[in-house]
Amino acid sequence: MPSAAPAPLPSGLTPWPPDLAVCYREKGIWNGRTLGALLTEWARAYGESTALVAGEDRLTYRDLDLRADRMAAALAGLGIRPGDRVLVQLPNTGAFVILFFALVRLGAVPVLTLPAHRITEIGHLARLSEAVAYVIPDVLQSDGFDYRELARAVLEQAPTVRHVLVDGDPGPYLALAGLDAEPRELPEPDATDVALLLVSGGTTGVPKLIPRTHQDYGYNARASAEVCGLDADSAYLACLPVAHNFALACPGVLGTLSVGGKAVLAPSPAPHDAFPLIEAEKITITALVPPLIPLWLESAEWDPADLSSLRVLQAGGSKLPEEVARRIPDGLGCAVQQVFGMAEGLLNYTRLDDDPEIVAVSQGRPLCPEDEIRVVDGDGVPVAPGQVGELLTRGPYTLRGYYRAPEHNATAFTADGYYISGDLVRQLPSGHLVVEGRVKDTIDRGGESVSAEEIENHLLTHPSIRRAAAVGLPDTGQGEQLCAVVVPDSASPELRELRLFLMERGLAAFKLPDRLEVVEHFPLTAVGKIDKRALAQLISQRSPA
Repeated sequence: MPSAAPAPLPSGLTPWPPDLAVCYREKGIWNGRTLGALLTEWARAYGESTALVAGEDRLTYRDLDLRADRMAAALAGLGIRPGDRVLVQLPNTGAFVILFFALVRLGAVPVLTLPAHRITEIGHLARLSEAVAYVIPDVLQSDGFDYRELARAVLEQAPTVRHVLVDGDPGPYLALAGLDAEPRELPEPDATDVALLLVSGGTTGVPKLIPRTHQDYGYNARASAEVCGLDADSAYLACLPVAHNFALACPGVLGTLSVGGKAVLAPSPAPHDAFPLIEAEKITITALVPPLIPLWLESAEWDPADLSSLRVLQAGGSKLPEEVARRIPDGLGCAVQQVFGMAEGLLNYTRLDDDPEIVAVSQGRPLCPEDEIRVVDGDGVPVAPGQVGELLTRGPYTLRGYYRAPEHNATAFTADGYYISGDLVRQLPSGHLVVEGRVKDTIDRGGESVSAEEIENHLLTHPSIRRAAAVGLPDTGQGEQLCAVVVPDSASPELRELRLFLMERGLAAFKLPDRLEVVEHFPLTAVGKIDKRALAQLISQRSPA
């Protein structure tokens, strides 16, 4: 059973044991290079090759390196120091990539949040990270959302935030485009330092922060690029949010740059945005969450765009239905690669030379020979080979503790440092994993992991709701529907009213319920907890209202 993990260092990083650290260094998994230094190495190696395409921006490796240098100098001029946390909430733009490298080169720590987050998530993350700056776009083109208004609320809630930087019209704040200064010598961070903080969906009421070091994240990207067969002729399309671990480093933008390829950023994964870029930029690889893939397959039947350059479509974020996996090679003319991983670390890939049957039915095998996994029962005892159990893992790029979360770490890790993933898997004789569900109470909605507890806590603040539960129901369009099930105090609110209520509480749009069901009481387990499995079965038998 889990016991207390080691106390985190003041930096927020729980260290790897010395014997494992020595092993990872001796095997070349950790190479002592920082992410900022890697960009300089890539600029020297690939020079005038195109590194990044984003809208009107088209940057060579030298351009990107210089722009990062100049922005790092300007950030230092603002007083941002090594170790300072900077909250980043930018869409897929060139400014995101330049800022990312500027911060890691400076030794500051980007906290990578999603454009969909609102004050509930952003305010919490700003306070948790004690961010000194917050970087935003001006207005989101898709829905007209003004992030400068969000920044005003963040400043009220997070007194550590000294600067708001805006990509676009800054309003009362500072223009990100104005951050330009002559490059200067900056102290280089250590490769063992925290390089960035990723956001975990988690199962508790608030998101956690995942510390990733320069050396572990660098390995994450370059080893993924190798498994995916990337080289200097590769062109990767980031159409999922680039702040996601998947689109950033699996292999994502960073893995593509590590081999001299071209990273192209799309404003959205919609076919009308992605297909023209695949044709124009001769995209060879991209990544989608499974709910989007049927839409691509349907669109490819009538869209005139030439997709013939596409060689690999990665599918991850939730389980890819077997029947959809089998349709991809004919429907899109490319191979499918299943990816099962987590921002906390462990990545599993089907290999490009795997048997098609393995690719269709499994979610891949571990990236690294030093990845250690256990599949255990509810008492922490390993299950028999091929049986379903909970996945535990540790390795050279899997975290040893969440940032500033000692109480959660005490139950999220075993005494010997294995991360308790909450995923139910079975392992095939080949080593490939088949995902069979989860222990943790989350809902996989459109590739985002939504904490049921978080939604329930918000639902219970509604004056007409006495008890509430959030459950996931199967949905072919987005993986799972988020269904709010309530026991009302009086008249129940309508779904539209409830969604508006949650939006006003600052909840991200991807966390809003798709369906509302009213019950008189909840089915309970033997210990008096809501029986979510029985509740989901009950609701699935009803016709949607």
